[in-house]
Amino acid sequence: MTDELAVIALSKTPQPEDVEEILAEVEDSGATVEQHGRVRVTSTASGGVDESEATGYSAMTVRVTGADLENLRTRLRPDPMGFRWHSVDVNVIPGHLFDPEVKKMVIMDVDSTLIQQEVIELLAAHVGREQEVAEVTERAMRGEIDFAQSLHERVAVLQGLPESVIDEVVAQVRPSVGARVLIETFHRAGHTVAAVSGGFNQVLAPLAEKLGLDHYLANQLEIEDGHLTGRVTGAVVEAEIKARMLEEWAINDGVRPEQVIAVGDGANDLKMLARAGLGISFNGKQVLREAADAQINLPNLDSVRFFADL
Repeated sequence: MTDELAVIALSKTPQPEDVEEILAEVEDSGATVEQHGRVRVTSTASGGVDESEATGYSAMTVRVTGADLENLRTRLRPDPMGFRWHSVDVNVIPGHLFDPEVKKMVIMDVDSTLIQQEVIELLAAHVGREQEVAEVTERAMRGEIDFAQSLHERVAVLQGLPESVIDEVVAQVRPSVGARVLIETFHRAGHTVAAVSGGFNQVLAPLAEKLGLDHYLANQLEIEDGHLTGRVTGAVVEAEIKARMLEEWAINDGVRPEQVIAVGDGANDLKMLARAGLGISFNGKQVLREAADAQINLPNLDSVRFFADL
């Protein structure tokens, strides 16, 4: 039995009856609803700047006592690939994540999580092989092929590109809607923010500086005589390294493991999410949605803040 839990419900277009039905289901489970609240987050509040990003959402937070974490999760979302209530993501999390006095860390994947694109595909477009590379990326994110092997294969197609294409790609990268809001909110509360990526340091480093990330790590594209060699240097940043960096950065920042929130979208994020106190699938592939503690299936990264009561 858990002393205190929180239910976080997120939806772009909730129906009027959803709130009462969710609260009734919590109480029917034998739990006690101590308090609840709802808020509508506009697209502007998430940092959306044009019509393509104009997607607001509603968030409901419910504080619960007298319930078992796993049992309530299963009851409110029996099918990780489905919804009981009109595409509402209903998540149950430990109540200790709401303690404002305890330092936390949020660590995120980069491609299709912190940013909207897949950087390897942007690079491959310069050799006319974007679609081919995208298909391999998709298979790797679904967990169908080994990530490190797939990365070497995809990077190989970049051989001979001038180093200048990196700056062009950096200029194309767009943070996910809500990314800046999330980072600023965690920093204001005294928490830290990290990003670890199977992508490339030459693209992540300027992004990390712009967004004010506390920690970051990615692969290093090898460059010789001003051109990409089609190789990366050093060990590939894959699932185990992502999980290891979570642990190292948390220790460095004085954050207890149970106070780490990890966010990702693909199979190479599985270990990172498993090592965190709370693992969140952000518009993730099936393999990650089925394993994650919580899900966000709307395009607003700032919604992660509700899992820390921010």
